[in-house]
Amino acid sequence: MTETKKLSKKALSKSFHNWYYGNLTCFSQEHMQTFGYLVSMLPLVEELYAGDEDRKAAAMNTYTAFFNTEPQFGAVVVGITAGLEEARANGSDDVDDETINGLRAGLMGPIAGIGDSLVVGTVIPILLGIAMGMSTGGSPLGAIFYIIVWNLFAYFGMKLLYYKGYELGTKAVEFLIGDIGEAIREAVTTLGGIVIGAVSATWVSVKTSFALYNSAGEAYMVLQEKLDSVFPGLLTAIVVIFCWWLMSKKRLSPLKVMLLLVVIAFVGVLVGFFDPGLAY
Repeated sequence: MTETKKLSKKALSKSFHNWYYGNLTCFSQEHMQTFGYLVSMLPLVEELYAGDEDRKAAAMNTYTAFFNTEPQFGAVVVGITAGLEEARANGSDDVDDETINGLRAGLMGPIAGIGDSLVVGTVIPILLGIAMGMSTGGSPLGAIFYIIVWNLFAYFGMKLLYYKGYELGTKAVEFLIGDIGEAIREAVTTLGGIVIGAVSATWVSVKTSFALYNSAGEAYMVLQEKLDSVFPGLLTAIVVIFCWWLMSKKRLSPLKVMLLLVVIAFVGVLVGFFDPGLAY
């Protein structure tokens, strides 16, 4: 009978600290936190698949997919996948690359929204407000207070979330089987899609400055106004769908897509389709 594999406290601790210190390792617009995730999963994979280099490589390849979320609350996602990886190492056929990456992709958006609101939008401003009040007259107490309190909050908060995520990951395996598992994956994926769509609609804005003028120099047809009267945000939707098509169907990397957008924007400004609004 095959012995059940169980992650040691040492491996879990190393994994957590790798995420705590290195969640932004080799950060770039193309990969963001992907490499930080790889570093955090490395000690777990090494322990679970000790002596089997092929399984180590296959397991680590799972975590090469793009990942980006709020680092502090994101610790729960790392913990969940630690539990799922442990289940996979013990022969659970229902935990595969698709399951793990589906959960990661589905959770990173909502977790980022929660983390940004609570940590970036609430906790940090409160701590900075207290620190600035303590810094009146040039006192260093404010800076010392912020450095100590923030790091204690981040460390122990992330540690709690990581281990809670690990517990959830090991207990959640049974829910990932059959119809229930399929429903959960679809729900999480749908939620992630909604968040991505909301972010795109909120932060992406593409407008054209193209217009036709009469002999008197007055514009008698402003393209953006016509588009807005028929379909507000049409150009934004086209650009977002175009980027999705390039990355999903044509398998272009995010970096190549960004470079292509720069070229399109440059040409669009030259021909007068876009107006950067710059004054010299």
